[in-house]
Amino acid sequence: MNVTKAVGLIALAGVLRLQAATPVTFHKDVEPILQKRCQGCHHPGDIGPMPLMSYEQVRPWAKAIRTAVLQKKMPPWYADPAHGTFRNDRSLAQSEIDTLTSWTDNGAPAGSSKDAPAPLTLTDGWHIGKPDVVIQIPQAFHIPASGAVPYQYIVVPTNFNEDKWVQSVEIRPGNRKVVHHINLSAVPPSAGGAARPPGFFTSDVERRMLDSLKPGQEPPQFAAGREGELLETFVPGGLPPELEPGQAKLVKAGSSLIFQLHYTTTGKPEEDRTSVGFIFAKQPPHERIKSILVYNRTFTIPAGDGNAPVGARAEILHDVKLVSILPHMHLRGKDFQVRAIYPAGESEILLRVPKYDFRWQINYYLANPKLLPKGTVIEVTGHFDNSVNNAFNPDATVDVRYGEQTWQEMLHGFMEVAIEPATDTPELLGPGPGPLLPPYATANVSSRSSGPAAPR
Repeated sequence: MNVTKAVGLIALAGVLRLQAATPVTFHKDVEPILQKRCQGCHHPGDIGPMPLMSYEQVRPWAKAIRTAVLQKKMPPWYADPAHGTFRNDRSLAQSEIDTLTSWTDNGAPAGSSKDAPAPLTLTDGWHIGKPDVVIQIPQAFHIPASGAVPYQYIVVPTNFNEDKWVQSVEIRPGNRKVVHHINLSAVPPSAGGAARPPGFFTSDVERRMLDSLKPGQEPPQFAAGREGELLETFVPGGLPPELEPGQAKLVKAGSSLIFQLHYTTTGKPEEDRTSVGFIFAKQPPHERIKSILVYNRTFTIPAGDGNAPVGARAEILHDVKLVSILPHMHLRGKDFQVRAIYPAGESEILLRVPKYDFRWQINYYLANPKLLPKGTVIEVTGHFDNSVNNAFNPDATVDVRYGEQTWQEMLHGFMEVAIEPATDTPELLGPGPGPLLPPYATANVSSRSSGPAAPR
């Protein structure tokens, strides 16, 4: 054996002995990973089923954590790495996985509390920090023990006497057990926001309006205007928007907030009183963030079909920069893809989610926002598993169509785009031209760029 090789082996042996002498401990090695990757959801009152804020809380779950990270079930992240990079990527680095598994394999020791990082600060449970303004729905809504609950629309005045640029917005359900989703829109008086008195009303009128549409007909905004602004969406597993410095959403003076709430029953009477928190931009933004939606309302998923395709298309009517993509399907959702077809003819997959999970609906923020020039076609496609092999399938013996409840289905591509702050064009999308490419059937597509969101 030559001298160089011998020295290398001796050095390696020394490193291994050092590692054995300094085992992975909770406070020094594991706790920083949990703060960065897990505690945002796993703290009291949030979506995580158990808090992971202390050694005493984490230790009983050590083996479950090991299994979840090795199988890459946690933290939830479903974007195909072959298509796009995202700045809110929750996935663990291999070194973090190795640290967590080594800690469990060596008995999950606590280590010295002197090695612990400073505790993660959560402002009264708000992810965005202390809001400048908190607005709550005026009274609790009572959810029955069983049955389908129609969508509820709740109008609440902002009482803003001037235009407000919103840097951060967070919807905070009062009772997460019963909230399927919440869409929050701001509608100024000029768009009919004052036409609805404050308080509750159900979706019956809106549903009849949607059902009366002819194929290809664009749905009007239910607030009787085109100026509404979708501010935020709460979905299972979602976190508040992560806007960059210099980006903000606009809430015009005198606007009313419209909460669209979809409640589900739990087997006993429940109640909810949701609120929303705003943090305002300290100076005018460089970019205005608006929401757009590409979706399909006219499809049928055959009974027993384990791989039914559904698609939708829309055309970009003005130059925009794509900031984020939030896929939305229900319990039969299997996979989801968003593709851009540029005016010159080339195409690009912007996001692919090969294994969609209804329980964890993530808004994927592009690491580098993508320019979508006027004339770009956005194509949203998905597959649905309506077979007995889908453990979440409510009923594999029935054909499934578009609908508001979870036993029905949706194909929604929610996206955020950046435009010039002074731009005030309400329509950013138009119907997509031409048929969808095989194997996706041509779909009757409806898309819209603003106003209270379509049902989710």
